[in-house]
Amino acid sequence: MTHASIFPASPLRRLCARMIRGGAGMAARLAGGGAAALPLDRRWLRAGEAGAGRVDLVGAGPGDPELLTLKARRLLAEAEVVVHDRLISAEILALIPRRARRIAAGKQGFGPSVPQEEINALLVQHARAGARVVRLKSGDPGVYGRLDEEVEALDANGIDWAITPGLTAASAAAAALGQGLTARGRNTGVRLLTGHDVAGFAEQDWRGLAEPGAVAAIYMGKRAARFLQGRLLMHGAGGETPVSVVENASRPDQRIRPTTLAALPAALEGVGGPAVLLYGLAPRGAAARAEPEEKSA
Repeated sequence: MTHASIFPASPLRRLCARMIRGGAGMAARLAGGGAAALPLDRRWLRAGEAGAGRVDLVGAGPGDPELLTLKARRLLAEAEVVVHDRLISAEILALIPRRARRIAAGKQGFGPSVPQEEINALLVQHARAGARVVRLKSGDPGVYGRLDEEVEALDANGIDWAITPGLTAASAAAAALGQGLTARGRNTGVRLLTGHDVAGFAEQDWRGLAEPGAVAAIYMGKRAARFLQGRLLMHGAGGETPVSVVENASRPDQRIRPTTLAALPAALEGVGGPAVLLYGLAPRGAAARAEPEEKSA
């Protein structure tokens, strides 16, 4: 049983906790006494108001805790309830305060998943009870994170919310290759795509992607690899087009598998962790010389 379940969120407990976290800044304001203490930030006082719960939708990045933003770290430290995705790394989960209630609300493509409606209801329920809720999403919450559905549910119930962006896996994967997602003379844009959606394998602008120099970061593409390969080849993409499979980007067990469009399905055999497919990009420099076994050390 957690501290949060023994001592449920209360206006007084939240106000005291925020005063303690305020440290020197709070002490300086109170030291002046009288009128000097009046400009106290109203946000501190809101913590003592009944029903003043809120939800922060926070990006946890691709897994390396050092890639969390300072704001994400602060919001985690202040959280009373954390509703987190399946792909959040153990190192980042370890940063959640022991007093906070932790709720796993994971989704797995073609596998067990917590229904989105249930996640929405959890956020509303705990915010209505007055808790500071962090909805912790892997990567960036605005990239294939169903952010808009959760925001709409919070708006519909009058819940205060804010978004804290995070580093998306495509950026970490490209960095692992020693590449930029865009480069002068190579590609003037990059596409962020999903391999499948709620209706099945996702259709894209295949003709545009088949153009020479096109670059795309494909999320949730492992099971869709043969579908992606077929569509691209059918629309004129070359079989020699480079594709890099980056598994567990930024984590200690990161692996890079350079391949081509023609060999893509075979390259994904045995890939069990979350992977980004970087279409049109190959590793270079030290990343090109490293073997997969060295990357996973």
